[in-house]
Amino acid sequence: MNDVADAPMPGPGEALVRVRRVGICGTDLHAFRGRQPFFTYPRVLGHELGVEVLELGAGVADAGLRIGDRCSVEPYLSCGTCIACRRGRTNCCATLQVLGVHIDGGMRDAFVVPARNLHVANDLDYEQLALVETLGIGAHAVDRAQIEPDECVLVIGAGPIGLSVLQFAQLATRRLFVLDTNEHRLAFARKHFRVEAALTAGDGALEAVRQATDGDLPTVVFDATGSAASMMRAFEYAAPSGKLVFVGLVQDDITFHDPFLHRREITLLATRNALARDFRRIQSLVREGAVDTRPWITHRASADDMIDAFPMWLRPESGVLKAVVEF
Repeated sequence: MNDVADAPMPGPGEALVRVRRVGICGTDLHAFRGRQPFFTYPRVLGHELGVEVLELGAGVADAGLRIGDRCSVEPYLSCGTCIACRRGRTNCCATLQVLGVHIDGGMRDAFVVPARNLHVANDLDYEQLALVETLGIGAHAVDRAQIEPDECVLVIGAGPIGLSVLQFAQLATRRLFVLDTNEHRLAFARKHFRVEAALTAGDGALEAVRQATDGDLPTVVFDATGSAASMMRAFEYAAPSGKLVFVGLVQDDITFHDPFLHRREITLLATRNALARDFRRIQSLVREGAVDTRPWITHRASADDMIDAFPMWLRPESGVLKAVVEF
């Protein structure tokens, strides 16, 4: 890790930030194993960040950012000029670079970031700010689905990303179901979210979902497993006229039987990252108490203890839901 004194000074439109908290996600755990297909090694990890502003480049203070501000970091660096950016879809930028994935991230004492990627919230603590990015994945996915209040929603996969979908789906509809193989995560979903049923995946799961939905099946299905096999099975769970949203990402081909898709007129959606407005909305929801980040954090480690802790976090029996590194 670099020392703050060694960090470069920010240029125009940039800010030097002191890293205070880093959330650990599946991307980081895969990278630690050496199995992350999205980037080359070596790589500084860290894209779920709560930071403090240390220095400002030219022009930044005029935009309202101040030294000492506490911020969440939008880790998606977009070009601003491609067709996606011109349409306001910066999450789909043709040359998108994600901190901690395509370029070095925030698992260091300090680094320089474009000021426009900082979202100030001085009334939130650094752990809350570090979880905003994870929550943004679910918030954006739910926005993509355009859920109506009376719709029946199924989330497949109750890891951190699936739970972030649950967090925002429950704000959109009263009928919510979750499916997973991990009983610990299902128990978490039952305790902290307004789910009608938390069901165990496996043989008989489709029939269980059918019975739970009074024979209709869900009209919106999110797959957040990152499993090709699960994503291909997910088509079966969508009701006629329903939507299927792929939140998880897998380096594989996904196939489906076209007559099945056609007959049910299923709408298939992909969802990627989040937008700046998602970060601002989540901060407001946390501030108002509509979103509580406290139950999410199950494990903590200091920056000095992080390397020893990582192997434990890889083990399912450790019960890790969300780990946070304290800088």
